[in-house]
Parts: sequence; structure tokens; C-alpha cells
Amino acid sequence: MSELKQSKYIDITTDYGFKKVFGSDTNKDLLIAFLNELFRGRKIIADLYYNKNEHVGDTEDIGTVIFDLTCTADNGERFIIEVQRTAQDNLKKRMLYYSSKLIADQAPKGNRRAWNYAISEVYIIVLMDGFAMPDAGDEKYFLHDICLCYRDHGKIFYDDLGFIYVELVNFVKAEAELVNDLDRWLYVLKNMSSLNGLSTYLRKPIFEKLFQLAEYSKLKPEEREMYNVSLRNKWDAESIRSSQEEQLKRAREKAMAEGKAEGKAEVIKNLLSSNKFSISEIAELADVTVEFVKQIEAEKAKGK
Repeated sequence: MSELKQSKYIDITTDYGFKKVFGSDTNKDLLIAFLNELFRGRKIIADLYYNKNEHVGDTEDIGTVIFDLTCTADNGERFIIEVQRTAQDNLKKRMLYYSSKLIADQAPKGNRRAWNYAISEVYIIVLMDGFAMPDAGDEKYFLHDICLCYRDHGKIFYDDLGFIYVELVNFVKAEAELVNDLDRWLYVLKNMSSLNGLSTYLRKPIFEKLFQLAEYSKLKPEEREMYNVSLRNKWDAESIRSSQEEQLKRAREKAMAEGKAEGKAEVIKNLLSSNKFSISEIAELADVTVEFVKQIEAEKAKGK
């Protein structure tokens, strides 16, 4: 697979790359730095612990990397974060399920009255690579920071359950446009495997460590094989997703065309009933072929 070796750095949005960079205690400073940028000052994580249960949910999922973390903030408070590089199926419901499980798992086996529902804060961080936020419409936000709020006036109802979705397809900044460390993190997440080195825009100790860690040439042979398999899996998933999107696009276009044809058929029937226009004139007025008008005329004559 020579085409894989042409990249100086690994793709850190692959399962292997994501675990390599963010999934070990040795490199937890990278994950802490990334998470602190996502919280944008709302939380400042001083330390984190990787819980042993890498996930509380669907172990059969392919292409899903999940870290269950207990975090300690700079003020001493503790909270739970689940970080995902996930597939897109049923995204919102899946994240709601995972967050509910993280809350429910905090309940003690007994003496719940004394516990009095002292629930820790729970946050779900979702890295979305290659697909858009469901039902986003024409919005082009690359960061979705979500909590429970009142529908009528938007005031926050409960701030200790949050969802942060990172929509990489909408992050389109060039290196010269990077203005803060959040921009820099999202840029390297999206572009690492196509970069040739650390530019002046990324010249910070945390990114220097990231680039050293992500060098393909420094991987051991078995690590290279795991990475190559992971990269192929990502490419396969993207190919399937692209094919599905193309099929959906064609189906929509066909439905729209059929809808327009039905609408034009009604117009043509009305024009034929007026007995004021020739076949060719009706074809020109309705922007259709003469053959199509004749077809409608024949159907009209049969009483369809």
C-alpha cells in the first residue's frame, strides 16, 4: 500500500489515529488541551482519568472510538466526559442514550435517599468526520454547543448535561486564517495526513508533540499495519457513505422531476380542454416535448 506511505503524518480521524493521539495516559495532555479549547473557557480541565470501561453501549459498532473520562477541573470539581469519533447512524438518539447511561450509572446500588441524586456533570463530545449534522439544513457551523434550555426564551434550564458536536466538514479555514488554538486543533484534525510539516501557524509545544507522535515513519511495523487497516476502513466507510448520498440525491431529483411532470400534465390538460392552442403551442407554453403533449392528450381521451 505505497499510497499510504506517501503521507508523512497519520490521519488522526481514523480509529487507530484517534486512539494513538488521544487514547493513552502518556498523551493525555493532548486530549486535555483539545477539550479545553472545545469548552472555550467554560471549563478548564487540569487532569483526567481514563475509565476502564471504554464504552457503556454498543460494542458491536464498527468505526466508533469512545473514551469514558473522569475529569478534574482547575477548581477541583469533577465531571464526566465521553469523547467519540463516531459513525452517523441515529446520531442524536445515540448520544442521548449514551449520556443517559452515564447519568444512570452514577446511582448507588443502595441508600439512594442519602445520595439524593448528587449527579456529576456529564458532557458528550462528538467528532464528526465526513458527514454533516442531521437536520442542520443550510447551517454551516463547525461547532455545536448544546444544553437543555427553555423553548420559548432560550434561558438555560439545566447546564450540567451538554453535547458538543465538532462538524469537520464545515471547518474550511486555511492555515493563514487560524486565529486561536481551537482553529488550530480543528485544522490539524482535518488536514494532518496531507501536511508536510509544522508551519509557523502551528508552532506551539503542544502541536510540536502532536506532530512528532503522528509521524508515520516512527510507527512500529505492527502499528503501521493497524493504521493501514484503520485507514482502509475509513476509506471504505466514506465510499459507502458517498454512494448512499449519491443514491439519495438521485432519488430526490427523480421525485422532483416526477412531481414537476405531474404538475405540467395538469397544465397541459387544461390547455387542451380550452381548445385554443395547437399541440406545438402547448408544448412550447409548458416547456415540454410535442410527444409528451400527445401522450397527455391520449390519456385524456381515455378518461385518465
